[in-house]
Order: sequence, then structure tokens, then C-alpha cells
Amino acid sequence: MISGSLGNGIPESMGQNRGNIKRCLEKYIEKGRRVMKLNQLMDEMEIVINDLTQRKRVMEGDLGKIFCFTQEAVVIPPIVAFAIRGNPGNWQYVKVNSSDLSVETLSNTQYLKLKELLFDENWAKDENALEVDFGALDFTLPQLSLSSSIGNGLRFVTSKLGGRLNDNPQSLVDYLLSLEHQGESLMMNETLNTARKLEMSLILADVFLSELPEDTPFQAFELRFKEWGFEKGWGENAGRVKETMRILSEILQAPDSGNIDRFFARIPRIFNVVIFSVHGYFGQTDVLGLPDTGGQIVYILDQVKALEAELLHRVTSQGLNFKPQILVVTRLIPDAKDTTCNQEFEPIIGTKHSNILRIPFVTENGILSRWVSRFDIYPYLERFTKDATTKILDILEGKPDLIIGNYTDGNLVASLMANKLGITQATIAHALEKTKYEDSDNKWKEFDPKYHFSSQFTADLISMNSADFIIASTYQEIAGSKERAGQYERHMSFTLPGLYRVVSGINVFDPRFNIAAPGADDSIYFPFTAQDRRFTKFYPSIEEILYSQNENDEHIGYLVDKKKPIIFSMARLDVVKNLTGLTEWYAKNKRLRDLVNLVIVGGFFDPSKSKDREEISEIKKMHTMIEKYQLKGQFRWIAAQTDRTRNGELYRCIADTRGAFVQPAHYEAFGLTVIEAMSCGLVTFATDQGGPAEIIVDGVSGFHIDPSNGEESSDKIANFFEKCKIDANYWNMFSAEGLQRINECYTWKIYANKVINMGSTYSYWRHLNKDQKLAKQRYIHSFYNLQYRNLVKTIPKLSGIPEPPPLPPKPLVKPSASKGSKRIQSRLGFRMFGA
Repeated sequence: MISGSLGNGIPESMGQNRGNIKRCLEKYIEKGRRVMKLNQLMDEMEIVINDLTQRKRVMEGDLGKIFCFTQEAVVIPPIVAFAIRGNPGNWQYVKVNSSDLSVETLSNTQYLKLKELLFDENWAKDENALEVDFGALDFTLPQLSLSSSIGNGLRFVTSKLGGRLNDNPQSLVDYLLSLEHQGESLMMNETLNTARKLEMSLILADVFLSELPEDTPFQAFELRFKEWGFEKGWGENAGRVKETMRILSEILQAPDSGNIDRFFARIPRIFNVVIFSVHGYFGQTDVLGLPDTGGQIVYILDQVKALEAELLHRVTSQGLNFKPQILVVTRLIPDAKDTTCNQEFEPIIGTKHSNILRIPFVTENGILSRWVSRFDIYPYLERFTKDATTKILDILEGKPDLIIGNYTDGNLVASLMANKLGITQATIAHALEKTKYEDSDNKWKEFDPKYHFSSQFTADLISMNSADFIIASTYQEIAGSKERAGQYERHMSFTLPGLYRVVSGINVFDPRFNIAAPGADDSIYFPFTAQDRRFTKFYPSIEEILYSQNENDEHIGYLVDKKKPIIFSMARLDVVKNLTGLTEWYAKNKRLRDLVNLVIVGGFFDPSKSKDREEISEIKKMHTMIEKYQLKGQFRWIAAQTDRTRNGELYRCIADTRGAFVQPAHYEAFGLTVIEAMSCGLVTFATDQGGPAEIIVDGVSGFHIDPSNGEESSDKIANFFEKCKIDANYWNMFSAEGLQRINECYTWKIYANKVINMGSTYSYWRHLNKDQKLAKQRYIHSFYNLQYRNLVKTIPKLSGIPEPPPLPPKPLVKPSASKGSKRIQSRLGFRMFGA
């Protein structure tokens, strides 16, 4: 990407441009050593080159390209080093000398060392400083090449399987022979132990099946098939069995990705699933809002219902009568605060065979009774994994077929257990703390006494690299946008000065990455037009919270004109969610205020009820704006609501007014509320920073808004409602398109189908690459034993009643793009559960 025309420097022939560039670089180094972000680079350039024409000329040149694609710069006078990201996942590093304008490319290691000089100079100069390079063990595996393909790992793997099967069809035979459940062989037995035998028997079976009615049950010809070497699992009737066998025959003759994908979606591989979600209060009622307990709980419970339904469907279509089981494994908290978190075993509502299993944290002094912050949880996880593994094997009467981890702690536990038992593992990050807080890697020593980020980031690296596949909700979660790096992408290369330098942490071009977007619970979030399904019992209470003139602990402000459409937002009351920003947009836009009412749902009204400094500040700001802009009469502020069922009806009641849902966050990793609103048929405006930009097709199924430009965004909303007044069908069109978008891309049924397909296919991919997997696990074992376990020892275990949870560091509100666009050499591994 960096033009060769720069040569060894910026040529003299550039004349005035060269002078401007030199002055700009001198401005950057004026304040001495520091790290600069893109918006700082551009702001200081505007000060130095105030002539718009000259600045444009610089930006159109080669160095301008460097500026445009820079994510950050390290200033070590007289050097300015740039970290340049031309496309998602593609990084280059250069340094420019401000004295002579010489330009030199850097390796990522060289760039990291320059950055380390700012934080730990002695360590940066230590030739024996530890470098971690997980990528060194992946060189034999195929990788995606295009940024646009990131997240399509399953499709890539199936395309590569064609060539592998063409070269070695016996590998598939061996894999199919390994399929079993509860001691019963599935699909094939040792009679068919070669590819040739299998091909011939498939031809024989096809002739036989062609003479049977398609609805003939498998049991009617099971004995005949067993004589030929076939076991149950091909299908519930002759038609289904014949289809599955023909797909396999075609694969053995001429493998292609389409047939491979269809075949692995049919094989009986996944029955029992274990899902880890360790921290917080994991329960089905009365837990939301408790420390470290939020949307992740809703996600997992909805996920379980969808996965169980999909597994039951597959078991039936495979002609089997097994009962698939799903265990959500979490922490048992004896002091459960009026929740069920002190119950060891709890059936999951809305399922037949899924349960919550709770395992306590055990220390030298016995069972820990109190809640533990997610920041302090790491010393308990190794013992928790051992105890959970024993209990799971007992309940399932054997090993699970798939383990799914959630968040850092659940993913680490999943990695430990999956490695111990040799089971396919998936990870779901939900949130990667490293990307939420400014300089939390570079300044880890400052954060560690309270937040132990070094343990967390180390655990993240272990689970990312242990996983057989990684589930992300959006492309942006993996690789961000053109202007901003994604959460996983920020783990590609980074440094913890004084601890270790990550040369290659995770590669976003790895085919393990897959996008599987969650949906909304369709028993709660369904279209407002489905009048026979509406929860009419909530009408009086919703009428009260929306329109009553009185103010109380649940609502402030009031709406005078009930005929106006309502624009509505619901989120946490923090800076990133930007609810106060939306309120200010509305307050300042007279045209919008004349057209619609505004309803905000979130937070407390009394700042003394909050323990979060950021929320306290936002509460005070909201009160100030209500008075400053005299919003009462057009504005309603409703306290945070935890009843999901009533919230679903609230969305629909807003849709009844022909209103809209507005999600104005500065950044949103996914955007579940966007899915919920659109599922209810509510026209939706959502941030263009993060997942909502993928959920909504701008101007078709909803609208994107720029959270950094309130005037533009509020005008966009006002323009929409003005058109609705002119064209009565305009609102209906966007409502219908939003619903269609959800039904095509964002349902739990689609999600569950994708995840089970991943489990089946990646199990075979793991089987094919078992030697590579073993080599990487040895490396991970070394990293776990030599780094993670030592870091965990620095975290004190709780004794007695723990202190209240520490306030997290203030999260980074990332600027909008519009503001400027030695290795671990040990060859021998150790067991993860100890030396």
C-alpha cells in the first residue's frame, strides 16, 4: 500500500509539499514522546497547514495516504512511526525522520519496540524480552486473503475440504467410523472400513432404496442395512436416507463445497452441548442489573432454546431417538441475593432437556459464598474447571460433543476442559475489555492492581488460539470497518511492556472466524400487526408509563400531544450508549420536536442510587437538559425496565403510534435492541458505528445515523417523519422492509442452524489437522503455565465478605471516522491443569 515512490525519503521535487510535510512532522514532535491517534494527527495538521488547497495537495500525495490510513503514531523525536491500516486486517508500519524526511518500513516487532520506549524503556531495549507468536504454528494451514471474506470461515473450510477429500477420501471414512453416541455406532460400522467398500455399498443401497416408497421408515430396512455395514443416523425414512447417501456418493466421486456443506449438516455429530458462562449471577429471573449481569444472560438463554429446537429437529430427521442435552455451566453463589443462583441444578424454562448447572468456587477455606467481580475471578477458574468437568461427565454419562465458552472466564474454562477431553470448542467473546479502555495494554501496570487486565488479556489469547471456531455477531466485531479496527483485530499485534510482546496474537484471516448473528426471542418480539398475539394485559401499565401526567420513581416528564408519533430509545445510561446525546439532538431541533415526542428508557433518576461515576454524570446531564430546553410536554424519561415481555409490548405500542426506535450509540458491538425493535415492525434509526451498520441496509430496511453529528442525524429523522405525513404508506414500507431483513438474516433459527453446522464441520477439520492442533496446544500449554498461572498468583483470593466491585476504568468513546479517517521456544508442553 505504501508507494515505492517515496524511496528512501520524500523527494526534493515535491517542493512546497515537502515543506508542509516537514512542518507537520515537526509539530507532531513538538510535545516530545507520545502516542497520537488519527484525530490528533489530523487536528494538528490543520493547525500547521491552514490553507485548504495546500492541505488537500499533501493528503493526495503518498504521505497523505499514510496519514489517511493511520490508526496511531508513535512519536520518538526526531522519528514519527505510523501504524497504517489500508484495509481491515492489513497493517503496515513506517517511520519518518522529521530532520531529513527519510522513510523506512518497520516490522510489527520494531514498531512495538518503539511504542514500548514510551512506557518501559529498559524492557524495550532488552533483547531477551519475551515475544509471543501464535501465528508461527499456523503457517501450514490455509488462510483467507480478502478483507471482505473475514468471518466466512465455514464456507472457506468447506471449499478446502474438497481438495483434501479428493486427495484422501479415506480420512472421511475414518471420521464417519468414529461417530457414535451412548456406545452405539452411527452411520457406519467396521464392515465399511475403506473408501472403495463404502462407494460400492452406497450404490447397492441406492438401488434398494429406489424401490421403496419414500416414507418407508428406516426401521423397516434397518437389519438389511446393518448387514451391508450401515448403521442408523442416515435419515428417518427411505427418502431422506437416499438423499443423504447420494450426497456422500457425489462427495466421494467429485468433492465440491456445496455437497460437503449439505452432508455435514446432516450427519449425527452433535447431541450434548456444554455452554460456559461463569461470572455474574446466571439465572432466569431477578438477576438483570446485578453486578456483572446483563445482556449476555439473555443471549445464552435464547441461544439454548434455539439450539435445543435445532438439535431435536435434526435427531428426528436423522431417524434417531436420542435426547440431546444442553448444560449451561456457571458459578454457584451460596449468598444468592434472592435469586436461584444458590441452586445446583435448574431446568431452563421453555426447553425439554436443557439445564443450568452451578458449580461453587472452592478455596483452601472451603466454598466461597459471595459474589466475585469479573476482574477478580481468575484465581478460581482452574479448580472450577476440574470440579465442573467431573460433574458434567457424570450428568451426561460421557463427554459432550461441543463446548461453547462465553466471555473471557467462560472461554478460558471451555479451553481447559476441551483440551483435557479432546472436544471441539467454540468461543464467543461478547466483549473484549482490551478494546474498551484506552491504552489498557500499554498501561497494564497501572490498571493491574485493581482490574488485573494482564490476566484477562492472557486468558483471551489462550482461548482464542485454543478454539476450533470463533463465533462473532458481526463483521465489525472481528475486523471493524474501513476506518476502525475490530475487537479481535486489535489482538493481532500488541504489547504489555515489561511482561510480553505479542508479535502474532490472533489473525482475523483465520478460517476459524464465523459470523452468526443472534436473533430476538420471537415469543416476545413479534410484529405489532399480530394482534392475536399481543400482550394486552400490559396495555394499562404501558399507557401509564407513556402518557400519565404524574411523575414518580418510574417516569419523569410527560407528553401533551398523544397523537404525535414517538421516537424511542432504550439502553444503559452511559456515555457510549449516548442517550443524553439523542436527547440533546431532539431538544435543539425544533422541526423534530414539532413532529414527534421523545421517550427515553434507561438508568435511575436519582444519581445517589447509582454507584457508577459515569452513570451519575449522565443522570445529572439528563436533568440539566430537561430544564435547559424545557422538554416537559414533549419528553418522557422512563427508568430502566427489566421485564422483557412488557418491553416487547412497549416496542409494539410505539409502533402503533407510527413512531421509530433510535439507537444513537457512539459504538455498538452488535445491537440487540435494534434486532428487537425491527422484529416488532418498528422503523429503526441506528448508529453507523458497529454492528447496527450491518443489521440495517441504510435507506432500505431502516436508517444509519452518525453519532458524532447530532444536527445531521436529527434532520434525517425529521425528514423521515415529514415524508410520512405526505405519504401514508411511507412508514409501512420501511416497517415491512425491516421485518424482511430480520426474517432473512437475524433469527435464532438461522443462528442455531449455523452453529450446529459449524460444530459438525469443524470437528472433521480438527480431525484432519490433529497434528497441527497438538503442536499448537503444546505452545499454549507453555504460555498457560509460564505466564497465566504466574499472573493469577498476584490476584488475591477473597476471604470473608469481599469489597464492593471496583468502578471500571472509563471506557473509550471512540472518535467517529468522520474526524479523520522471545517467542516461547519451549517445544515440550505441560498439562493445562498443572505441571
